[in-house]
Amino acid sequence: MAAEPIAAPRSTPGRLSPAPLVAGFVAVLVGMTSSVVLVFQAAEAFGATPAETASWVWAVAFGSGVTSVGLSLWYHKPVLTAWSTPGAVLLATAGVGVPLAEGIGAFLVCGLLILVAGASGLFARVMDRIPVALASALLAGVLAHFAFDAFAAGGTEALLVGAMFAAYLAGRRWWPRWAVPGVLAVGVAVAGLQGQLDAGAVEWSLVRPVFTAPRFSLTAVVGIALPLFVVTMASQNLPGVAAQRAAGYSTPVSPPIAATGLATLALAPFGGFAINLAAITAAICMGPEAHEDPNRRWQASVTAGTLYLAISALGGAVVGLIAAFPRALVLAVAGLALLPTIGNALRVALLDDTTGEAALITFVVAASGLTLWSVGAPFWAIVAGAVTLAVQRIRR
Repeated sequence: MAAEPIAAPRSTPGRLSPAPLVAGFVAVLVGMTSSVVLVFQAAEAFGATPAETASWVWAVAFGSGVTSVGLSLWYHKPVLTAWSTPGAVLLATAGVGVPLAEGIGAFLVCGLLILVAGASGLFARVMDRIPVALASALLAGVLAHFAFDAFAAGGTEALLVGAMFAAYLAGRRWWPRWAVPGVLAVGVAVAGLQGQLDAGAVEWSLVRPVFTAPRFSLTAVVGIALPLFVVTMASQNLPGVAAQRAAGYSTPVSPPIAATGLATLALAPFGGFAINLAAITAAICMGPEAHEDPNRRWQASVTAGTLYLAISALGGAVVGLIAAFPRALVLAVAGLALLPTIGNALRVALLDDTTGEAALITFVVAASGLTLWSVGAPFWAIVAGAVTLAVQRIRR
């Protein structure tokens, strides 16, 4: 899967501007509000205590923060990681009745499999065979439902979403670099005037990691570790690499995947079930709103990683602050911030007539949210696109 690389000089970090700070904050805001509750549900499925559940939040946030900051600084490219959202959904059902110690053992096996997939180069070889048109269509499809949700939220919060959309249009017309910060500022102002900001749930307390000794069982390995590995690679790491390629970044694939596997191994005893490349939130850090200079957009992912580290230390307080924003505001910020990225991905996907129909099918399947055998739409979108392309290339 080829893409025109973006040069990223490593010598001069440059002055940090407000744009990547806002982009990093928006990425964390979207990531936490959309999936942190799933971490609680997954921990509860294994019968975790409140202290152990808080440790799970610490583990996934700490792992995401360390890998995001470390990889972005190392490559000077926006490399944002996160925890496996579809993995958390899987654990919320597969973990019921499974002892916590056996779940921790399954997390370790999953981390080992991710490490092997990265270190062996196998996953990179698979990604290199995916045409850039299909990768761009996959990214557009994965991000599309955020744009749909942003405008659908106007059905219940017409004033809030309408004001934010007006700020977006004005920003894109007269100050493109400040479009997303303007959207966020207007949204916070309108929500505040409407009395929708609620910071009453903030609890200022440090999170203490809780170590759980692992216990290995064949049932947990087959029923938890293997499905968790499959959904993480297919529904998270695959679109994560596609997002980088579609944005024009030639970041190596294998070392970051291996790094997330190591992070999962290290944090599994504390509840870090799977760390992986981000796609949706990473796209926020890779777009022009993150920085006008593509070689400076890594500052946005460093900002996001730093915020994740803060969340790991003050989990309850930061989660409470993020929860203070109304859901419609979060949906609108995410959807409007991703519009330029979706548009550019669609443009690249449909640019070549020879791959256009395959790319279109990839986009439709990815946007549909199809799930089969606990494997999400990104995997089936690539399968559908690849099959379409193969059929079209069969010689008569």
